[in-house]
Amino acid sequence: MAPAMTSSPTHERLLIIDFGSQVTQLIARRVRESGVYCEVVPYDKADAALDPAPRAVILSGGPESAHLEGSPRAPERLFAMGIPVLGICYGEMTLCHQLGGKVEGGHDREFGRAEIARVKQSPLFEGLGDREQVWMSHGDKITAIPPGFEVVATSEGSPFAAIADEARRFYGIQFHAEVAHTPHGAAMLKNFTHRIAGFTSDWTMANFRREMVARIREQVGDGRVICGLSGGVDSSVAAVLIHEAIGEQLTCVFVDTGLMRLNEADQVVTLFRDHYNIPLIHVDAGSQFLGQLAGVSDPETKRKTIGRVFVEIFDREAAKIEGARFLAQGTLYPDVIESIGGKSHVIKSHHNVGGLPEHMKLKLVEPLRDLFKDEVRALGVELGLPPAFVGRHPFPGPGLGIRIPGEVTPEAVAILQKADAIYLEEIRAAGLYDAIWQAFAVLLPVRSVGVMGDGRTYDKVCALRAVTSTDGMTADFYEFPWAVLARTATRIINEVRGINRVVYDVTSKPPGTIEWE
Repeated sequence: MAPAMTSSPTHERLLIIDFGSQVTQLIARRVRESGVYCEVVPYDKADAALDPAPRAVILSGGPESAHLEGSPRAPERLFAMGIPVLGICYGEMTLCHQLGGKVEGGHDREFGRAEIARVKQSPLFEGLGDREQVWMSHGDKITAIPPGFEVVATSEGSPFAAIADEARRFYGIQFHAEVAHTPHGAAMLKNFTHRIAGFTSDWTMANFRREMVARIREQVGDGRVICGLSGGVDSSVAAVLIHEAIGEQLTCVFVDTGLMRLNEADQVVTLFRDHYNIPLIHVDAGSQFLGQLAGVSDPETKRKTIGRVFVEIFDREAAKIEGARFLAQGTLYPDVIESIGGKSHVIKSHHNVGGLPEHMKLKLVEPLRDLFKDEVRALGVELGLPPAFVGRHPFPGPGLGIRIPGEVTPEAVAILQKADAIYLEEIRAAGLYDAIWQAFAVLLPVRSVGVMGDGRTYDKVCALRAVTSTDGMTADFYEFPWAVLARTATRIINEVRGINRVVYDVTSKPPGTIEWE
């Protein structure tokens, strides 16, 4: 396959060099939120990414010890390029180590909330207080700073909590400014990007839409494009954007697995055929998927089965589209970051588990590959997609197949669809839907003895999950008003035959764990 379209050179660019922190993407999100375009690159590929020169560079945190031989380093030539550099946590430590300071291990660790006290004025802290709450996460300690640097702020455990070489515009902070636990961290990052580096906030969805339409037309020419449409936000926004660019040259293929939420397939078909008049092939393949899943209980086997069947059907339908030369995908920037160094071409738009057959020989069109999820939603609004559609909670590619632990049967799917629909209906009725990042029901592989009326029942247990998050990387359970949970549970038990007990999951998701599904 030919490479997909690359990032636009028309924006001012900030480069984030990643040393392996779990929250590097949060740095990028905070920077983008202030209207600055940025890219993330692993430290071992950073040297090449310095051409053409970015306007500024941020060095991320990481798990290594900067003073040990063989630990990750920033490219040496970075410090001679005359551009602003900000080191965060490990980034500050390698900045010090590489420029002549000293970092040591074996000192008291500093994790969690801390307070820094500013001891010197600096544009990095312009508009902030003399004392600020921050989030520390380090086991090593800077014991000497490089020549030319001065201390800007200290904490109880870090005499060099913030340092600066104002002449060279080099800065280091020992804490994580990108996380929510540093309340004014976003302001610190904006001070670096705007006051120090001189960015002008040219990263807007209106500009992105205009530029991407032109780039799609240039890439595709008079060719035909196939888009694997799942009905999710990513593939839907990609399809509408590409249709705006090339019109009837786009054909969407919607493989209905029968594992979607209640009535969702009909909503997708109505939106794209009737509202947008986009050529759409709708393949009702629910019976085929359920047939292949019969007797399968292992979750990874289910994923791979769903992916394999999807690819087989998509391949068959794509072969019918004469002159198709391009495949459109709703690949997002987090997918690009994770796959740097060995990207496997996957039909991401629906399942994330199957490879694209080599004989298809299609070139990729990935118009969203520069965007994070919240930016995709903003682009969807810019394109005129219905707000209720753009704001829908994330839904996994394998669909309800992985929300039914154990064997997936037609009966189990029907039960879960009804329970899930009631749950979401009650959340919307209570005005809570937009306050929750993701909510869904799971049909547990256990049965419960209960009494309904004058008779005993032996039916399934339904678990409800709802989490809050700003980025999908970390999440905490949503604290429902008791009345909403009680009403939801009562409705599910009364209206969904096959369920006699409802429980609420209060699990949280710390950084680095698997994504919520």
